[in-house]
Amino acid sequence: MIQVCLNGPRGAGDGAVVPLSPEALAESAAEAVAAGATDIHVHPKTPCGQDSLSPRVLAPTLEAIRARVSVPVGVTTGAWAEPDTAARAERIRSWSTLCVLPDHASVNWHEPGAEEVAAVLLELGVGVEAGIWSGTEGAARFAASTLGPRVLRVLAEVTDTSAVSAEETARALLTDLGSAFGRPVLLHGEDGGAWPVLRLAGRLGLATRIGLEDTLVLPDGERAWSNAQLVAEGLSQYGWSQRSS
Repeated sequence: MIQVCLNGPRGAGDGAVVPLSPEALAESAAEAVAAGATDIHVHPKTPCGQDSLSPRVLAPTLEAIRARVSVPVGVTTGAWAEPDTAARAERIRSWSTLCVLPDHASVNWHEPGAEEVAAVLLELGVGVEAGIWSGTEGAARFAASTLGPRVLRVLAEVTDTSAVSAEETARALLTDLGSAFGRPVLLHGEDGGAWPVLRLAGRLGLATRIGLEDTLVLPDGERAWSNAQLVAEGLSQYGWSQRSS
């Protein structure tokens, strides 16, 4: 499995290649799926480019993407979109008014209110991706969670952006995760660590992701011009890593 992360917290300042509007996200999603992506992660944006959990923002983004692709589509529930824990849970609960729900949503387990947010998602029938960031208490908190066995998958998220040390950080994070309740693990990095960690995922046979949220450049340092290009290169790098392991 290779998930495409279409935009993340990036905005207009990161260049025109980053899709922000529902229409641009749908087009980018369709191109990425054609290139081989089998799952989508997206940050729905307000017209001014801010991440939002509002159903009025989610609805047009989900509907536009679903009209173009048939693969699962997931969204973020990051605390930056709604810092107040109770308000964030209530905002997500209001997704019940949507005509179409996301297939899954990521929950950062080191953030306050992670358990409450995950519980609300499960009540709605939305799959939970447990985001476990390196350098946080996420792994320990997840290991103690009663919801752990119920998550869709675990996102092992390497926040070390050094191309030199990201792989070592990734291995340490996987050790901290242990059995992860037997749930599937998706391993990925970001910025300078994106490509080394993706290649490690290939060698270990783990799911991974790539896209403009995680990196704006190709392995050779050239600027990427689309999510589809990153996915195509990601599949190549992943396959090469498997063959050379």
